[in-house]
Amino acid sequence: MAPPDPAQPQPHPVHGSCVAWRGRAALLLGRSGSGKSAVALQMMALGADLVADDQVLVHASAGGLVAEAPAALAGKIEARGIGLIRVRHLARARIVLAVDLEMHEDARLPQPRKRKVNSMWLPLIAGGNRPYLSHEVMACLRHGCEPLLLDPEEPIDADRD
Repeated sequence: MAPPDPAQPQPHPVHGSCVAWRGRAALLLGRSGSGKSAVALQMMALGADLVADDQVLVHASAGGLVAEAPAALAGKIEARGIGLIRVRHLARARIVLAVDLEMHEDARLPQPRKRKVNSMWLPLIAGGNRPYLSHEVMACLRHGCEPLLLDPEEPIDADRD
């Protein structure tokens, strides 16, 4: 095996899962047993593609953060009580959103949150105890535009797309 190229950014392993819709990905974060794989499977049932489950390799590129699966885990996802399932998957996708399954949000219209991943900031959704989380995240991936999460205290800018 050839040594890593020092000119290329090295991927940073993250404990999580990653699913994407047309190349736009959500990074699902939380401790073991928090439901990352379950949310990923629900999103896949809604049309998302698996990028990685359990471990996600994240690296910075000119277009932002990119996720991919370690070779040994590519195309595999755990279904608790069933086992490992082999599925079609994307080789890589651009991460546009982080979701923390252990973080809770009580406010109806919260201030936008961010999470630093591999030296870059991502919009963050507090995903704990959200029964429709998979649908909400899919809506963000399918229909959201930059900036993804808006501050409810700021007036809406009519010039935004």
